[in-house]
Amino acid sequence: MKHMRTVNDVMTHAVVSLDLAAPVHDIVATMRRWGFGSLPVLSPEGRVAGVVSEADLLAKAEGTDASHTVTAAQLMTVPPVTVPKDASIAGAARLMARGHFKRLPVVDGGGRLVGVVSRGDLLKIYLRPDEDIAEELRELFMTRLIPSGTATVRIHVDHGVVRLDGDVSDPALVGVLPRIARSVPGVVDVSSGLHSKVTA
Repeated sequence: MKHMRTVNDVMTHAVVSLDLAAPVHDIVATMRRWGFGSLPVLSPEGRVAGVVSEADLLAKAEGTDASHTVTAAQLMTVPPVTVPKDASIAGAARLMARGHFKRLPVVDGGGRLVGVVSRGDLLKIYLRPDEDIAEELRELFMTRLIPSGTATVRIHVDHGVVRLDGDVSDPALVGVLPRIARSVPGVVDVSSGLHSKVTA
């Protein structure tokens, strides 16, 4: 299974969006049909020009029959808050938490819409199979951090909780490996029974 590291790994690729000329009636109908509280508004080139939310509709169209005269271009919030598709899952989570966003448009390097990421999408990392997490840790430890033949590290994962046991020749790895393990998406907690083979 693919390791989940970036927004591109967890986002929803099929996106519902609006064009700049969409009237209020169509915006509301689209939101109700799909159950979304906000929608990205696209320029003719497919770039995210803004975002229209339920709050925008209530604040700017309140008390008027604007269903055919006010458009998404007039209602949308600009500049839009977006997240790059190669952003880390942790970085996207921090951005959503700071801005109290439930969903964010995901863009490519040219600012074009390629998906949408929600809070629920970001939580997918905690549904990773234990063996997938263990495989990533083995690959990370044995191919990048531990010289061949210098350590015996056993990795056990149970519902995202990692247990590391074994002996390492470099005393620094006793502290480093658990810290690295905690950074792997899907890891909930880490306990360590690692020991250094170096004796005084």
